[in-house]
Amino acid sequence: MLQSIQQVNYGSKSIEYKLSFAERKSLGIKVLPDGSVSVIAPNDTNLIDINKKVKLKANWILKQQAFFCSYKPNTPGRKYVNGETHLYLGRQYKLQIIEDTINEIKLYRGAMIMKTKKSNPEYLEKKLNEWYKEKAIFHFEEVLDISIEKFNKYKIEKPILDIRLMQKRWGSCTKSGKIILNTELIKAPKGSIEYVVIHELCHLVHHNHNKEFYDLQNILSPDWEKWKEKLEHTLS
Repeated sequence: MLQSIQQVNYGSKSIEYKLSFAERKSLGIKVLPDGSVSVIAPNDTNLIDINKKVKLKANWILKQQAFFCSYKPNTPGRKYVNGETHLYLGRQYKLQIIEDTINEIKLYRGAMIMKTKKSNPEYLEKKLNEWYKEKAIFHFEEVLDISIEKFNKYKIEKPILDIRLMQKRWGSCTKSGKIILNTELIKAPKGSIEYVVIHELCHLVHHNHNKEFYDLQNILSPDWEKWKEKLEHTLS
């Protein structure tokens, strides 16, 4: 699919997007986790009309980009100091740094209490990311165990789960049947994590995003659109 880079102005801001065309009835706009914008338009749509529609969605696009930016632990401006807000399972916690002889992170009454041997930002970032990865492994496996039970009638085996940082996706499913989840997903609400896991499990039954795929997703996760929206709109 051929793509071109386009740009529209919205107030003092400019929005750059990747434009491609396909056999479809309506224009689709996506904001990816890396903040990039993708627009897929019907083959016979002219650029003027496309730009008008992108401008109409500009406020939503900017909120999406701000949301995804807030999920990145290495977002420019992160200082890893007392009072800074960090996300976990859809909730915001204020960082509380305590110099100690041990490294430990606990959540208590809206605070993310971080006992640490060193207090320089690079070290704190490294230890916090390690904690996020540890929590992701536990929670994602738990969600996978619960979700796979919904697929009993489809005779699929529990897939191997790989957890890693990804720039453009919350999750993916390989041809060999392995499910890959973005570590950053641990910062999203539990319902949104389940939505992503079920979405990827549906790919073990239907490999493409066709009608059968969405029919299955609607059956197994009737409120998936709500959790998808929460994943995309919780913070702005």
